[in-house]
Amino acid sequence: MRDDAPPSEVESAGETVEAVFDTVARSAPDIRGGLPGRRATVEGENPSGESRKAADVFADELLCERLGDLDGVGVYASEERPQPVPVGSGLSVCVDPLDGSSNLEPNAAMGTIVAVYDGALPATGDDLIAAAYVLYGATTTMMAARDDAVTEYVIHPDGEYEVVRADVSIPDEPSVYGFGGRVPHWVDDFEAFAREVESDASMKLRYGGAMIGDVNQVLTYGGIFAYPTLSNAPEGKLRVQFEGYPVGYIVETAGGASSDGAQSLLDVEKDDLHARTPVYVGNADLVDDLEAALAE
Repeated sequence: MRDDAPPSEVESAGETVEAVFDTVARSAPDIRGGLPGRRATVEGENPSGESRKAADVFADELLCERLGDLDGVGVYASEERPQPVPVGSGLSVCVDPLDGSSNLEPNAAMGTIVAVYDGALPATGDDLIAAAYVLYGATTTMMAARDDAVTEYVIHPDGEYEVVRADVSIPDEPSVYGFGGRVPHWVDDFEAFAREVESDASMKLRYGGAMIGDVNQVLTYGGIFAYPTLSNAPEGKLRVQFEGYPVGYIVETAGGASSDGAQSLLDVEKDDLHARTPVYVGNADLVDDLEAALAE
């Protein structure tokens, strides 16, 4: 939202953000309930060239319909669709409908990510005004960042939800780490940093194959998550609009730091809706150390 935006625009955008978060929270039990029987891979790939589960398609179609019906939402975009979908007039909403859908088969954690932009897509980090993720774990929770604060909610099976942590902040003493990508493809500087982190006896490995689950560990216990630059994928795996910006925003709002290896994720600029970026998020000291290691 522009600093000079009229109060009426600010209020309207705030109401839309609340409606988006409310819709995502109330849709979470339906998404979770729709997972059984949708573990199979379907024909075709998403715009990033990845195979899709039936559950990806189901979650995308449900969220497109429900978010697209909201007043104040002008565009819906998803990792599963090549182009944004005009749905009205107002803010742009980007969604990763089912982060970590490969975890369906082993019955591990998955999530939904939503980013709200006051700008045309592809947007910039400056256009991002709110972000949230839902985690489908032992319980269903939502971590939402807006108005300089992060709030965690627990979502009940009937779609009702309540605050379990207000003003979430990343713990000062880090204790977990999770690094993605195949180790043989890590670049030398990142591997050296990773080995240093691993050598710290106070740090425990937490990596589950769904970014949101790993990031939630970092926000709960302190630490660092990375899907780094790889020798065979210099831009990493994660998408800027759908994962990089919203996760960076949530972690930074909680007092942590984010980086693409050289700058805040929110300062990354890409001109492709499905562009990728390396992602490093966590305690500021660890992210600073990571950037210093990559700069050597």
